[in-house]
This record gives sequence, C-alpha cells and structure tokens, in this order.
Amino acid sequence: MSMSEESMSEQTMRAVTIEEFGGPEVLTPGRVARPEPLPTEVLVRVHAAGINPVDWKTRAGQGMAGLQRMPLILGWDVSGTVEEVGFGVTTLAPGDEVYAMPWFPRPAGGYAEFVTAPSRQFARKPASIGHVEAAALPLAALTAWQALVDTAGVTSGQRVLVHAAAGGVGHLAVQFAKNLGAEVIATAREPRHAWLRELGADETIDYTRQRFEEATGEVDVVIDLVGPQDDTDARSVAATRRGGLVISVPSGVSQNLADAAARAGVRTSPLLVEPDATALTAIAGLVDSGAVRVEVERTFPLEEAAEAHRQGETNRTRGKLVLTTTD
Repeated sequence: MSMSEESMSEQTMRAVTIEEFGGPEVLTPGRVARPEPLPTEVLVRVHAAGINPVDWKTRAGQGMAGLQRMPLILGWDVSGTVEEVGFGVTTLAPGDEVYAMPWFPRPAGGYAEFVTAPSRQFARKPASIGHVEAAALPLAALTAWQALVDTAGVTSGQRVLVHAAAGGVGHLAVQFAKNLGAEVIATAREPRHAWLRELGADETIDYTRQRFEEATGEVDVVIDLVGPQDDTDARSVAATRRGGLVISVPSGVSQNLADAAARAGVRTSPLLVEPDATALTAIAGLVDSGAVRVEVERTFPLEEAAEAHRQGETNRTRGKLVLTTTD
C-alpha cells in the first residue's frame, strides 16, 4: 500500500449507503469519510452490525424514514472496539469492547467500519459472547427490556403473552419475562415451539392453527410485536384481564386497539425503544450469567447487506441476522 493509499484508508471507511428509499437494491457498498468523535463521543471500530425490521422498513421509506437524511447509512446495532475517545470521556478508553444502539431513531450509521456516538450510549460488551452475538442484542433486547421492565413493570407470577416470540425482540422478551418470574405464553409457528420452550416459554400457541385469544386464558401483559396485521393487536385485548396492559411495539396503538381496549377496560401503550446503556449493562450481566442467550440465524459480510435485507423481509428468521465487517 502506498503512502497516499494508506492515508486515504485512514480517512475513509467501508460502508453501505443508500441515496434514495427503495428495495434492497438501493443498498450500495462503497467508501465514505470516516467520522471523527466530538467532545464526549467515542469512535468505535465496528466488528459486527445487527439488522432489525426497522432497517428494511426505513430503507423502503417507512419506519424511521422521516428522521433520516440522504445519503444514509442504515443500522443501529453495533458491537466493536473503542478506537478513539473525544475530549471529556472518562468511562471508556481505546481498546474497550463495547456494544450499543446509538442515536436511535436518528441515524447511527451502523452498516460501516466505524461509528461515533456519545460515550454513555455504549456499554461493555457481554464478555461471554463474541461481537456477532453482541451486535444482535441492543435494539431487540432494549425493546423487550423497556417493554417488560420499564413500561409494564412485570412481577413474579404475572402471565405474559409474547407475540412473534421466535423473532429478534420476541425470543429475548420470552427470556426476560421468565427471568422476572412471569408465566410466559408465546405465539409462533409450530416448528419453533420446542426451541421457545427451551428458552423458557411455559405455553406455546401456533397462531396459524388456532385463535390465540381462545387458547391463552387471561393474561396480565401482552407484548404485541405484530400489530394491526390480522387484527393481532385488537384481538389481544380479549386475552387480557381488566386493568391489564397491551404494549404495541411496531406501529403504536391503532384505532382498533384503542377502541377494543377502552370497551374492555384494558390499558394500552405504544413503545419506541431508546438508547440505554444502563439497561445494556444489566442485559450483559444476564447474558454472562447464562440466564439469557441471543440467537443469530445467519451472518453476512457487510457488502451483502442487500441479501441480508431480502432474507429479513421474509419474516421467517429465527432470532437475528448480523452483518460482519471483518473476515
């Protein structure tokens, strides 16, 4: 590598950008300027970047599209190593292994070799797992945690229903609810049931074969990761005790859900995940203790982000898909 090539590689990085909203084909691998950490920020060398449904929804012009600017580097989940710290940072140092969901819902630029973000949005990576598994955690785990712990305040003995339990958020919600002492009922297709029971589900329901609300009995909390599709959100009210809570994650509380809940005396709440290093530290503790594990179905090299989106959009992934920036 010549001197000029070397200095260029220090100033630029590999990344996948989009110039316009559209299908997976708009994801374009290339080189872009490497970011510089501002005061209180850290520059993190990304080893792996998690993929979430909000990524492909945003790429298509939905999701968080309204908050983005072009050209855009998608991706919010990262695990990597601190490369540089900005002025004032005292809690992290170069070489520290960290994971995070920085900036959400503003752009974080996760599909790249480097990201910058406030140091306190990062937490120490769970020591017992590699960067691939760690990158699969932040957005999904924080969504589940903020729903169960912060929003619902789930306590031991409560009954919790988790929809789309085999997906990224769902399989973590099952484990967190179990860890909180809840009885967990999970909806998923039958081939996932044995695995979900391994993760702690007490009951499993194949939503394609029976109406879940006829099989659950009364529950205290519903973590609805499906939403209005097939009226899952409104039908969840029928499974919830009076005074219970339906948390609708993907698109908020629909009019249908609001009306059904009002008639039944059931509470509802939308939820949009927020960066939260304190929760990520607690989650890392659960992972390292063996109480929680994250499932990565497949990894893709960074340059194959479009193929990863195509697979993700089938909505048949067990757990998570992850991009890797290193060989």
